[in-house]
Amino acid sequence: MPVPALRLPSWAWVTGLTAGAVAAVVVLAVQADQGPKPTAVAARPSAQASASPSTRPAPAPTAVKVPDGSGTGRRIVYSLGQKRVWLIDASDAARRTFTVWPGTVSPDPGSYTVSIRRDATTGSDGVPIEHIVYFAAKSGLSIAFSNAVDGSSPPAQASGARTGGIRMGKPDGTALWAFATTGTTVRVVE
Repeated sequence: MPVPALRLPSWAWVTGLTAGAVAAVVVLAVQADQGPKPTAVAARPSAQASASPSTRPAPAPTAVKVPDGSGTGRRIVYSLGQKRVWLIDASDAARRTFTVWPGTVSPDPGSYTVSIRRDATTGSDGVPIEHIVYFAAKSGLSIAFSNAVDGSSPPAQASGARTGGIRMGKPDGTALWAFATTGTTVRVVE
C-alpha cells in the first residue's frame, strides 16, 4: 500500500521561505560590509553636480607610494600632480589614500597646518559641502579639503570661477575629517 504524501500548510512554506531570505540578506550584508570601501571615484555624481569623464580622477591603484620629500610623522600629504591625498600616522604608515578633485587655485608646495574646521556650508559652486578643513590661503582664497554632502564630484570649471576647494568623495571626507584635527600638518608636494 502506498504511503500518503505529507503536505505542509501554506503558513509553514511562507515562514520557511521568509527565514531563508532573511538569512541570505544577512550573509550578503556581512560580506558587503567586509568588502572594499568606496573611494572618491566611486561616488555617484548627482544631477546638480557631475563631472565629465575627463575631469574625474583615475581609479586608485591598490598601493600608491607616499611621495618622497613629504616629511615625517603624523601628517596629511597632498600631491598636486597626482591629485591624491595620504593620511599618514605617527609611525609614518599610510593609513588611507584617495584621489581628489582640486579647485582652480592650488596651494604652493610646502608645509601648512590645519587652521580651521567647519562642519558644513555651501561651496563656491553652490553645492552643499561638509567636513571642511582649512589649511592655506592663496590669491585671496581659502584652500580647504571638503566633500559634497550628496557625495558628488564638483562640476567642470568651464565658468572660469576661481575656487580653492579640494573636493573628495564622502567616505574619504569623513576619514579626513576624523584625522585632521586643528594643528595637523599638511604637506603639499608637486
